[in-house]
Amino acid sequence: MPAAKILAFICAVMTAASVFTACSESSGRGTDTDIGSSEENDMNKIVMNEKNVKLVGRTYLAENDTLWCALSGSGAEFEFTGKKLDIMIEGDSVSTSGNADNYCRLAIYVNGERVVDDMLNEAVKLYTPVNGTEVKTYTVKIIKLSETAMSTMGIMPVKLEEGASISPVGAKKHSIEFIGDSITCGYGVDDEDENHSFKTSTEDVTKAYAYRTAQALDADYSMFSISGYGIISGWTGDGQKKPEQAVPQYYGSLGFSYGNFAGTAPQDIQWDFTRWQPELIVINLGTNDDSYCGSDEEKRRDYIDSYKAFLGTVREKNPDAHIICSLGIMGVNLYPSVEEMYLEYKKESGDDNISVFKFTPQNGAEDGLAADWHPTAKTHGKAAEALEAEIRTVMGW
Repeated sequence: MPAAKILAFICAVMTAASVFTACSESSGRGTDTDIGSSEENDMNKIVMNEKNVKLVGRTYLAENDTLWCALSGSGAEFEFTGKKLDIMIEGDSVSTSGNADNYCRLAIYVNGERVVDDMLNEAVKLYTPVNGTEVKTYTVKIIKLSETAMSTMGIMPVKLEEGASISPVGAKKHSIEFIGDSITCGYGVDDEDENHSFKTSTEDVTKAYAYRTAQALDADYSMFSISGYGIISGWTGDGQKKPEQAVPQYYGSLGFSYGNFAGTAPQDIQWDFTRWQPELIVINLGTNDDSYCGSDEEKRRDYIDSYKAFLGTVREKNPDAHIICSLGIMGVNLYPSVEEMYLEYKKESGDDNISVFKFTPQNGAEDGLAADWHPTAKTHGKAAEALEAEIRTVMGW
């Protein structure tokens, strides 16, 4: 259930500049940002593609060889051998808009340690996560912590020093796609005050249940999650349906964002599902629909029928994946409709490779509440443990 304040950001973001021209230092980590244009520089330029790195989540390689990341948790992971590593991150139109509440939040990990945690508030930022005196091998991961709707980022080609190299890390044992809303995004997890509103600076997907479940199961993941979105309606405080905030219409794309990169938004880019086929898909949608449906049977029927149609799409794109339909971290009011949908879908489609799972609702008195009454890191931890146990049972992992 997102803050109503989110909607007020849209106009400012939509009118933001979309031309990237500036280079600058960042948080004391930046050095010379001139990567040059000589033949020598081109020879040492490493593009963030599937040949050189492990792509994490849905990504898009633009014509300028920048790897764009929109959705929560998307990025790249690789082994770097060398002394010094410079990484340049390009911002989208939001990065120069002046709208601090919507800037992209990103992290860079070296050997599992977060060494960069920053807000992308300039057109281009330079980070130096590795700066040693001896040649060593490091595992480096670049990850987008904040969600797709508010802003995106691009990982520019890396210029290596002579003798340095980059190679992909290996695939993990399992693979999971998570489809969800603000809960999956980690909305407000770094702000444990329920009276506070949305900011990308307090959103961290790595502290949310989905990411933590994937880590516990040694699984590669992909997130498709947008705060405030549902199956048939986004969160509504006045009972009016918001069909424009429905996940199914964007599931076939790179994502959805009010920002853009060089005039192109994630929803304009079609996703190729053959690039990555997960073993398991966990859908957690209905929290925002509940604000619209309530106990109205006609509205619930709309939710059920639309959910079944969406399942048909998910199955078409992922023919072999087991699908878990879950709900409940922020309330179980609509869960009976999830069960009803599940039974109808199985009977009508003959698809038995599907199950349902009810989370235990958050306990604010015991575990606290985050911004806009969202789950705290403690609640996310409990949800991750419960989901991990369910997946081990269902999948035999």
